[in-house]
Amino acid sequence: MEYRFVLVIGGSGFVGGHLIAKLSESGRRVIVPTRRYEHAKHLAVLPGVDNVVEADIHDDAALNRLMIGIDAVVNLVGILHSRRGVPYGPDFAKAHVELPRRIVAACAANGVRRYLHMSALSADVNGSSMYLRSKADGEKAAFSNPVVKTTVFRPSVVFGEDDRFLNLFASMQRYLPVIPLAGADAKFQPIYVQDVAKAFVHALDDDYTIGKIYELAGPMVYTLRDLVRVAGAYSGHPRPVIGLPPTLARIQAFFLEYMPGGPIMSRDNLDSMKTDNVATGKIAPELGIEPVRLEAVASYYLQHGR
Repeated sequence: MEYRFVLVIGGSGFVGGHLIAKLSESGRRVIVPTRRYEHAKHLAVLPGVDNVVEADIHDDAALNRLMIGIDAVVNLVGILHSRRGVPYGPDFAKAHVELPRRIVAACAANGVRRYLHMSALSADVNGSSMYLRSKADGEKAAFSNPVVKTTVFRPSVVFGEDDRFLNLFASMQRYLPVIPLAGADAKFQPIYVQDVAKAFVHALDDDYTIGKIYELAGPMVYTLRDLVRVAGAYSGHPRPVIGLPPTLARIQAFFLEYMPGGPIMSRDNLDSMKTDNVATGKIAPELGIEPVRLEAVASYYLQHGR
């Protein structure tokens, strides 16, 4: 095993917990930085987790300290909302572009030669949203130093226990009599979180994957309307879904963008849905996964209120 000690940045999130478990199963030791220990303390009890440490990952000095004794870095950091800007807002710039550039620079300065980077399906410098444009520039940052052996992954929307996608739609249908839906005909190809984790682990030691960008998507394409209906059916609270015309969809996104407690949806999310979130082909065989159908697992965790 060439890369035994792995730093997982963004590891306290939904995908991070599953990836860290897979890394541990493969015999690796994991370090997880977090802004607040309370947000990631549940990871400290996982086998293979050497340390959960409070650190500001946007500080170069802190990043350099985190690299000590590390063989590889995984970056899972991603946000869905940002203030407005051209070609994207400052929050997207900081999280999706500046951070991977800092990480790669810290890797090169400290002799860390392997980097796995989480991007997004349909990332494009000329994309339909700030999110997609920033993710594309983040990929450029991930490949910015040839000394660092980088692999990039572009997942579609990720589902699984404790996801904030299908669970959100299921929760809405427990309380609302009808679901007015912006972007109802947008297309997605959801992928199971365990499959994403497996792809990262399989790629880590495989030199063939270095320098490549991999799409990660499930076996089926759904419209957003389909997915809302699946969530309602499996959670036991199916509701009528009414697709909104573009003008009303924009108005809905505007109000949801400024909801107390943070955006549920934004105008930029709606812009992202102008581009189909669908893979251009099958998952590369070297990643070693046969993607799981959404219905095979969602029926369980939605039915049990997860």
